[in-house]
Amino acid sequence: MTPLYLASGSPRRRELLAQIGVPFTLVAAPIDETPLPGEGAADYVERLARAKAAAGLAQVQGAGVVLGADTAVVLDGRILGKPENREHSLAMLAELSDREHQVLTAVALTDGQRCLSACVASTVRFRAIGASEAERYWASGEPQDKAGGYAIQGLGAVFVTGLTGSYSAVVGLPLSETADLLGQFAIACWQQHEVPAPR
Repeated sequence: MTPLYLASGSPRRRELLAQIGVPFTLVAAPIDETPLPGEGAADYVERLARAKAAAGLAQVQGAGVVLGADTAVVLDGRILGKPENREHSLAMLAELSDREHQVLTAVALTDGQRCLSACVASTVRFRAIGASEAERYWASGEPQDKAGGYAIQGLGAVFVTGLTGSYSAVVGLPLSETADLLGQFAIACWQQHEVPAPR
């Protein structure tokens, strides 16, 4: 079977791929993540996912398929990146408080011959977040490397009152769409789990 490489430093993406039983090898894929002038959020995450996959492929010796992904939290059409510092984190949480926002995650796979990608949009609703609560959340250390300054799979789950779309995409990898793309490269899910034969 064709080997799969994951061009991501995200432990969440590693956990999600492992969850669906797909073995992979990590590769580095440093790229410039600066948005282009006038670039929409969906175009941005898809461009970055494809760029990460291509950068990862450049590190691979021999045949293989590389998966790249990118996630953006979007509020009023603006991409909220990772918090630069405490003040930035608190300001983002204040903006997200008691509102809905979008989370866009793109995934791209390439083998050098073709590059296939998908972008998944989800809507997340937050309850009201008090200033002292936001301070405590920052002090936990969790928001520091997270798009939008929170982790739905971690302590930040307490803010979430609703989710429309793909939970795994909000975490960092849309598993249904990823499985479909893997299938197009003849990479099967559930390789590392015994599936009982039908009786």
